[in-house]
Amino acid sequence: MIRLSRYGGNCNIGVFAAAGEDLALVAADAEPGFVRDLEAVLGVETVLTSVAGSFVVGSLTAMNSNGIAVSGMAEQDELEKIRSAASNVVTVPGRYNAAGNNILVNDRGAIVNPVYTDAALKELSDVFGVECVRSTLAGCDTVGSVCVVTNRGCVCHNDTTDEEMRLIADVLKVECKKTTVNHGVDFLASGIIANSKGALVGDLTMPIEMGRIEEGLDLYD
Repeated sequence: MIRLSRYGGNCNIGVFAAAGEDLALVAADAEPGFVRDLEAVLGVETVLTSVAGSFVVGSLTAMNSNGIAVSGMAEQDELEKIRSAASNVVTVPGRYNAAGNNILVNDRGAIVNPVYTDAALKELSDVFGVECVRSTLAGCDTVGSVCVVTNRGCVCHNDTTDEEMRLIADVLKVECKKTTVNHGVDFLASGIIANSKGALVGDLTMPIEMGRIEEGLDLYD
């Protein structure tokens, strides 16, 4: 299932929520209709929260079925709320702590910002239960911002190279399709929230983009 949606007056819905197979973290000020869309299309339970006092939850968290990485700037009460829904949670310290922007992960693997240290890779590998590989994608360090991956497929920035697409297939075990979202935006994570059951996309997305996203994420059945 794929559906257009909007977060308040904003088509950049991926900035405000992160989803796995069974759980979504959503900005605490989200309107009920947006939350209902997430629950209906993705088949998830939702936890409304902030991270680091901010509602850009999608940019600051990354998750798969095994665990969640959260910005190291998250406050204790926020972490307690997230851990009430998912016990396996790790914080990402340092300058590159916006986990959603810096980590591309599904249940088979993870590609992360090349600046992450060996210690950070080990911690992320432990929480996600998968191999973590450093790389750029589409020439960007912020690999989580330019692609969206699920356990069924991946959509990526138009500048993603053939070599990078082969890396996605090798590490994440899914095929990748280039597209845009929200009428030409290349930073796909800003406008898509997805899992293997469905995708919510920003409501400026054109029909041709919808088709490419649906194909790339293998949502036809």
